[in-house]
Amino acid sequence: MTGFTGFGEYAIDFYDGLAADNSKTFWDANKATYDTDVKAPMVALLGALAPEFADSGEPRVFRPYRDVRFGKDKRPYKTHCGAVVERGRGGGAYYVEVGTAGLRVGGGCFHLQSDQIARYRTAVAEDVHGQALEKIVAKLAKAGWEIKGDRLKTAPRGTDREHPRIELLKHRSLYAMFAWPPDDTLHEPGCLDRVRKAWRALRAFNDWARDHVGTSELPRR
Repeated sequence: MTGFTGFGEYAIDFYDGLAADNSKTFWDANKATYDTDVKAPMVALLGALAPEFADSGEPRVFRPYRDVRFGKDKRPYKTHCGAVVERGRGGGAYYVEVGTAGLRVGGGCFHLQSDQIARYRTAVAEDVHGQALEKIVAKLAKAGWEIKGDRLKTAPRGTDREHPRIELLKHRSLYAMFAWPPDDTLHEPGCLDRVRKAWRALRAFNDWARDHVGTSELPRR
């Protein structure tokens, strides 16, 4: 595997074109650009990050094809390339993505099953563990991270609406995202430093998720 030197010159152009013409015809005509300017650099990026983050799980690049079986949107291809290092879905993840919007990174609990949600809320409700997460999330938000996730509109059943961490308790998933629009750094070795620094900022969040949420014991949906 060659070292990471940045995403290819035409990575963003490829996804801009795919966004305009999300068809097999465009994909087949431009797949070589995807392979050389997007996928190969993403694999190299994960390889460069692996030594530091290998304890957090196996690195993998997501498939470029969308699952169109159950959604109304039938576009066959994703307009970004995503990759992740995680032990299992929900128990803490290091995510990176390149696409039409540029470069995005993220971490936390992207998808939670019912057993994970139960453990998450138990931990958040407890003062020691809940306050620890509250501080982690506040620090990320102050640093410019966007705190996202699926949330209930009201308090979970059986939960005191006046609980001091009720907003965190409403979450059914909780993760942080940070983005950079397309720029020269995306195509340079410095992109690695950008992702590495961001993932380091997520370590406390992912460690909390590992310790208090963990992976699901239920069949994957």
